[in-house]
Amino acid sequence: MRFGMGYGAWTGGPRAGDHGHGHGPRDHGDEHMTWKRGGGPRGRGRRLFDGGEMKLVLLKLIADSPRHGYDLIREVEGRSGGAYAPSPGVVYPTLSTLDDMGLIEEQKSEGAKKRFAVTAEGQAILTENMAVVDGLFARLAAVGAESERTDGAPIRRAMGNLRQVLQHRLMREDVNEDTLHEVAALLDEAAQKIERLK
Repeated sequence: MRFGMGYGAWTGGPRAGDHGHGHGPRDHGDEHMTWKRGGGPRGRGRRLFDGGEMKLVLLKLIADSPRHGYDLIREVEGRSGGAYAPSPGVVYPTLSTLDDMGLIEEQKSEGAKKRFAVTAEGQAILTENMAVVDGLFARLAAVGAESERTDGAPIRRAMGNLRQVLQHRLMREDVNEDTLHEVAALLDEAAQKIERLK
């Protein structure tokens, strides 16, 4: 079946248990997404995109340039500044669904990886939903900007240094309860100073 309809008519994807043509995957949404660094929780939890939104994101990236599934994961990760990467368990079923819907098609490529290109119907979906697509990529960029603010390189360096110092100091044989209280007091003092920063 081919779809030439707007975003609202197909964004939810197939219902749970609905396998489309008999071989299409379920739409798992993005429940197995991976957050990195300061971008948000890891594993299950807050979604960045629901299943229909992920279809549009991947469709737009494929329209920009034919891609393999792994390329798509890395591209999304790059556009989020490394803060977010969809899992293979989300990307590959979504690609299968887009293929079943006639919005992308497999191209001949070297090796075992399947590379997909957008079809005319897929491009039409993107054109009809340009504002929605722009909003999704703005959301992706905002995640990267937030991650950069909250987990920039100087902070990662300082946190790594703190972790190493703590491990080294607390593994010494002369560590006692007084030492632990002193370390805790220093950490509390640093936290209070950071909280008061303007």
